[in-house]
Amino acid sequence: MSYEGRWSTVKVAVEGGIAWVTFNRPDKRNAMSPTLNKEMIDVLETLELDAEAQVLVLTGEGSAWTAGMDLKEYFREVDAGPDVLQERIRRDASRWQWQLLRMYSKPTIAMVNGWCFGGGFSPLVACDLAIAADEAVFGLSEINWGIPPGNLVSKAMADTVGHREALYYIMTGETFTGPQAAKMGLVNKSVPLAQLREETIALAAKLLNKNPVVLRNAKHGFKRSRELTWEQNEDYLYAKLDQANYRDPEGGREQGLKQFLDDKSIKPGLQAYKR
Repeated sequence: MSYEGRWSTVKVAVEGGIAWVTFNRPDKRNAMSPTLNKEMIDVLETLELDAEAQVLVLTGEGSAWTAGMDLKEYFREVDAGPDVLQERIRRDASRWQWQLLRMYSKPTIAMVNGWCFGGGFSPLVACDLAIAADEAVFGLSEINWGIPPGNLVSKAMADTVGHREALYYIMTGETFTGPQAAKMGLVNKSVPLAQLREETIALAAKLLNKNPVVLRNAKHGFKRSRELTWEQNEDYLYAKLDQANYRDPEGGREQGLKQFLDDKSIKPGLQAYKR
């Protein structure tokens, strides 16, 4: 299916099972505007139903991933409007950046090719996995603009980065690089920009080789586990296991056990079951 020209601020192309979703406001360093937020809701909901799109990669056009919220469009122009408009625009931002993306039904990878600032930390952390270019520059610059981090940026940092490091960058507004982001756990890996797409495709290929139903339940189970008590987790995770077995048309559990116990053809931990 071709998505060329369907959205004005986002480019989408599906190739080899990978949906390449690209913020497309390079003249604004891909700053997220109300229009982009609204379009991203449609992009994510559309790709969720596209059988060809099995892994989603989120990246940016040009030299930036995203410079965060468009201060002019998102704050000054919205502040001048009615309260209901402000509520709607804030709701659209949270809808795709957190509610949809964080619990997306398909694996998601943030491919951070350049600048990632402010509000960009919300979708960055909402993605399941992340690879950054060594040359990428990260920053929580809100403090320099006279405001605290908006949306769920502070929650995103609290969930992924150590207490002291998170507060240091929130309170100082200093920038950091791809390798530093990897060291603090904000991204999985940092590689030279010239290798970024290749590394992302290699990671996506690993995910494409997994059972999609089991993969979805495994990632959702982990993310919910961070919010539940031990007792609640016991019930929830067993329920997700049963759900995966019920919904899986491949019968992955049965195949895996047969290949391991009967056929002796796999060694779990070293290789996956053969689909």
